[in-house]
Amino acid sequence: MARAAGARGRPGRCGLGGRCGRRALLACVAWTAGWVLAATLLLRAHPGVPSERCSDEKSRRILAALCQDYRGGALGGDLCEDLCEAGQLRYRRCLYYERGKKVLQADWRGRPVVLKAKEEAFSTFLPLGLLDGQPEAGGPDLPEAELLVLAAGEARSALGLEPAEGGLGRLGLARRGPRRRGQLASLWALLQQEEFVLLSLLRGRSPHAPPVLGSCGHFYAVEHLAAGSPGHRALFPLGPDGGRRGQARAVSGVALSFLDMVRHFDHDFAHRLHLCDVKPENFAIRSDFTVVAIDVDMAFFEPKMREILEQNCTRDEDCNFFDCFSKCDLRVHRCGAQRANSNLQVVCDKIFRHWFSSPRGSSAMSGPLRGQLQAAVQECAAPSAQGTPRMLGRLRSLLQAALRELQDGEELHPWTRSRPRGDTHLGTPGAAQKAPAGLGHHPLE
Repeated sequence: MARAAGARGRPGRCGLGGRCGRRALLACVAWTAGWVLAATLLLRAHPGVPSERCSDEKSRRILAALCQDYRGGALGGDLCEDLCEAGQLRYRRCLYYERGKKVLQADWRGRPVVLKAKEEAFSTFLPLGLLDGQPEAGGPDLPEAELLVLAAGEARSALGLEPAEGGLGRLGLARRGPRRRGQLASLWALLQQEEFVLLSLLRGRSPHAPPVLGSCGHFYAVEHLAAGSPGHRALFPLGPDGGRRGQARAVSGVALSFLDMVRHFDHDFAHRLHLCDVKPENFAIRSDFTVVAIDVDMAFFEPKMREILEQNCTRDEDCNFFDCFSKCDLRVHRCGAQRANSNLQVVCDKIFRHWFSSPRGSSAMSGPLRGQLQAAVQECAAPSAQGTPRMLGRLRSLLQAALRELQDGEELHPWTRSRPRGDTHLGTPGAAQKAPAGLGHHPLE
């Protein structure tokens, strides 16, 4: 007992001041932080898992708060009048909430659109310091040159590269009027959303990206299209009739458009555009089966991609950024800045494998052609797949041969026999085969 009492009188290994308690607390904090980070990455890797319940009641409150700020002059945008005063932009339903991001469906003058924002509240975004001290109306004295420099800096941060001269003109910086202060504050909030910046600068330059139709505050509108779903038997709503042959024609047409999108993103811009989150929900199809990337939160041009990948590592798995991979250089313990896989490899793995790697998915084709297509998709989907241009050409030839085979004996063009469900009036026929004029002079060169 005396020994025990003496032991209690000494500081022991923990020392004075409760160092053991502090160590235990720090260990607990570190453990908790690790689990929070893991949960965040899990949600990021699986965006279909909502971070909160999608609610019509809350969505209406969000838009009501947006309109209250608009009437108070705090924000602006070309859709605010229709949303808040004229009743021409009407909320329809909540699509999903995800890690703060709000995605809502609405009707704009009889046309279905999607309203998107990275955060719920306008006040969440950093304010534009240049507006400090300016009159409520914004005034004519806001320096245009400073606005352009600030906007270019935000665009550079979002994209990892300088927007070309004239590219920022698409964002409406030069607009003047009684609500200019609110419009500039709103533009600043929009510039802090990477997807908005990318889609704005691609507007009119790509058939595979939805154009930004307008904005109000921090919300921006894009066209509503028939989106894919992993729960759908064919991944995309390809049409209600046509039987096995019609379904196979539709699948082959959509697959050809995926190949066109891959080639377009790889070669038609000054820098390659990398897709790091490939799954059916992030794509939609127009009425002519043109594939559209409707969620590009995880799409990056080459300079930004290199910046993301070049991190510390101890093994190759540390260099995986969702669907974009590089290799770990164990000599310096750094991930390579060059992506090791490709858009085509991920599309083959995440999309084509579902369609063409089982007899059920391509049973309307002849045996030899089906076997060749399945082998090509398996080779393309392999992590070690090389020679993207050769593989893309091979897949294109096989899919075109499949379409010719499936059309034999048909009196109607395949697009007239099997059309996707959804907003077919929003499509532009032939978009998958012919890109818009001027692609060689896009704003990212």
